[in-house]
Amino acid sequence: MAQHDAPAKAAWNFAAGPARLPDAVLARAGAALFERGADGAAAIERPFTGAGFREVLADARQRLAALLGVPDHYRVLFLAGGAMHQFSMLPMNLLDPASGLRRVAYADSGYWSRRAMQEAARYAEVAVVARHAGALPLTAPPLDDWQVPPDCAYCHITANETVDGIAYPAWPNTGAVPLVADATSCFLSAPLDVSKFGLIYASAQKNIGPSGLTVVIVREDLLRRPALAAPSALCYRLQAAQDSCLNTPPTLAIHLAALVFDWISESGGLVAMASANRRKADLLYSAIDSSQGFYTAPVAHGHRSTTNVRFHLADERLTEVFLTDAAAAGLHHLRGHRQVGGLRASLYNAMPDAGVAALVDFMAEFARGHG
Repeated sequence: MAQHDAPAKAAWNFAAGPARLPDAVLARAGAALFERGADGAAAIERPFTGAGFREVLADARQRLAALLGVPDHYRVLFLAGGAMHQFSMLPMNLLDPASGLRRVAYADSGYWSRRAMQEAARYAEVAVVARHAGALPLTAPPLDDWQVPPDCAYCHITANETVDGIAYPAWPNTGAVPLVADATSCFLSAPLDVSKFGLIYASAQKNIGPSGLTVVIVREDLLRRPALAAPSALCYRLQAAQDSCLNTPPTLAIHLAALVFDWISESGGLVAMASANRRKADLLYSAIDSSQGFYTAPVAHGHRSTTNVRFHLADERLTEVFLTDAAAAGLHHLRGHRQVGGLRASLYNAMPDAGVAALVDFMAEFARGHG
C-alpha cells in the first residue's frame, strides 16, 4: 500500500468544551441543515419567526422534555449565550426584595461555583451555605446541615465541577428555598429528577450541541417574580412568553441540539447514556488507580465526575511529555485547567468506548516507558 493510501489514525477529542458531537449527528446535519431547499434557503438561513424554525424549536423542546420527564409546571427555554450569562441572569430574575427575597445562597464546590458566586455578589449579598474541604481527596460539600437563610431567593449548586472533577453524589435539601443547579457538564449524561429543582441551566457545548446556546428549565412560579433588574432579552418570564424568541435565538445551535436529542432517544435515552458513561469512567479511573501511583486522581471515590476525569502524574515534570506524546498518538486536548494543572479527559456522551480504550492503552504504554 502506498504511503498516501494508509488509513488515517483515529483521533479523539477529550476537550472539556466545545466537545465532540455524535458522529451520527454530524452526518445527519450535512443534509438536514446545510443543503438549500425549494425556497433557496438552507434550514439555518430561514427566519426564526417562520413556521419552519418554530417547528424545529417545538420539537427540540418536546424531545428534551420527554428525555428528562420535565413536569408540566416547568418551562424549557433555549437562550443565547453560555452558562456564565446565567451567573448574572439568576439574581437579575429571581431576587424579589419586595417579598423579602434579598439574598442568594451558594455552595462552594470548586472553580465554577466560585465564579458563579463572584458574579452573583454584584447583585446581592451571598450567603455561603456549604464548602468542600479543600484537602485531598477532594469531595463535594457535605450534604448534611445546610442552613439556608429563608430570605434567600435561591440556593445555587454546581452539580459537576468541570475543572476540579468533583460531582455531587446526591442533592441537598434546601427546604422552601428553590434549589438552582448549574448542570452544564453533566446535563443529559444520566437521568435527572427535575422536580427537585426550581431551576436548572446548562450551556450546550458538552452534551447538547455547539456553543452559543444555554438550556434553562424553570419552575413556573419563579417566572412570576418581578425581575426588575433584568433587561428584556435576559428576562426569563418574557422569554417564556415568547417561546424563547423574544430576540433572535441561536438557530444553528438549536437545530443541532434537536438532532442530538433525537440521537440520545434513539440510543436508548438517558439510562443508556448513564450506563455508557459509567462504563467509560470506570475504565479510565481503574487505569489511574491501578498504576501503582504513576497516575493519581485527587477526587474521592463517590465524588468523582463521570464526565470530567481529572488526574495527575506523580512526576509533574512528565506532564508536557505526556501531552506531546498523547497528541502524536491521536489523543487531543488532555491538558488540565490552568487553575489546577495536570490532566483532564472529558468523557461526554459522544465519546465512544474506543476513544477511552485508546487513552487507557496509551497511559499504560507511557507508564512502562517512564516508570
